[in-house]
Amino acid sequence: MRMRQRFSRDCKCGELLGAAAVLKRSILVCLATLLSGLAIADSPHDTERVVVRDLGADHFVAGDSIRIDKPIVGDLLAAGGEVEVNAPIGGDAALAGGKIRFTGSVSQDAYIAGGQLDLSGSVGRNARIAGGQIETDQDLAIFGNATVTGGDVKLRGKIAGYLQTAGGRVLLDGAVDGDVVATAGELKLGPNARIAGKLHYASRKAVSVDPSASVSGGIERMTTPPMGRDRIDADDRRLVARGVGLVWTLGLMLLAGLFVGAFPKASSRVAEAARARFGFSLLLGFIALICIPFAVLILLFTLVGIPLALLVLGAYFVIVFVGYVAGCIAVGEWILQILGSARANKTGWRLGAAVAAVLGIALLTRAPLLGGLVALFVLLLGVGAIVVSLAPKQRFVRG
Repeated sequence: MRMRQRFSRDCKCGELLGAAAVLKRSILVCLATLLSGLAIADSPHDTERVVVRDLGADHFVAGDSIRIDKPIVGDLLAAGGEVEVNAPIGGDAALAGGKIRFTGSVSQDAYIAGGQLDLSGSVGRNARIAGGQIETDQDLAIFGNATVTGGDVKLRGKIAGYLQTAGGRVLLDGAVDGDVVATAGELKLGPNARIAGKLHYASRKAVSVDPSASVSGGIERMTTPPMGRDRIDADDRRLVARGVGLVWTLGLMLLAGLFVGAFPKASSRVAEAARARFGFSLLLGFIALICIPFAVLILLFTLVGIPLALLVLGAYFVIVFVGYVAGCIAVGEWILQILGSARANKTGWRLGAAVAAVLGIALLTRAPLLGGLVALFVLLLGVGAIVVSLAPKQRFVRG
């Protein structure tokens, strides 16, 4: 029992340290978004699809296809359709993309998220990895702790600390010097699995252990936790909720920055529509949010209309998501108008205002009663402004 409580405290301390590291990465993400947007907006040709910016020793790059072959002294933040890193990174690395291949080395922490991940090389401290398909090579070495979440996870190599993993199917076929906590639909230990600590796992099926695998600390299958752990679980849920909220806010900030930077004219038109036709935008937003679900229900009652209903429903969720971001951008534009019209015409100021508006609105939505009204206001304004801006050529006149 004491060992379990100590393990829980250690994991919680690790998560708190991880949260601090995520906050650092968040600042870098915002800076990368700002710089990338400026570069895209200032580019004379729309065909330019790779943006590179350096901030001190740190390196930021975004584009369709990215390849890093030269050493980076500081941190690396790379985002793109395909990302390949073959060079040593002196600081932290934050990688995001559809397909990621990593064969280099990271001196500090690594944060990797994508659809398909192929990882080897080394990480000097902790690694946070998330993806659809994750496969690590036997040459991968993580000298700290690792958190891996994905649909299909195949872990090889060596982890010097503890491992936390979750996925639909998880194969552990490498060495872990600490404890392992796994949640999976299907969990397997391969012939090269070497766990120096204890394996704690939760799964619908019993873990499949190869005869050549070894678990020094034993195996524990976790089911319903005892009553004494209710308080710990409640704290964990709050910690997870805060983490999800932080990631959600960062995602909105990134999207708002990219929207303003990559589509300056479209974002300006939406903001102008919200500003010039304020009341009408709110009304249209309300009508759209109410009428579309009713239209979906009507289509569902007809066999012929079911495919169209599903299509409209998918578009509805996209409109809600993008509309909220558009509302935040409009609020940021208003702030710039108050500060001075000259700043409102500069993409850099517009991009920074959009990111700041998302953060400010996120803080306001945490208020008990006011928060829901603020979120609804921003959503209605953004959705309505998008509808207005998509109307045929027109000038937005106040009044």
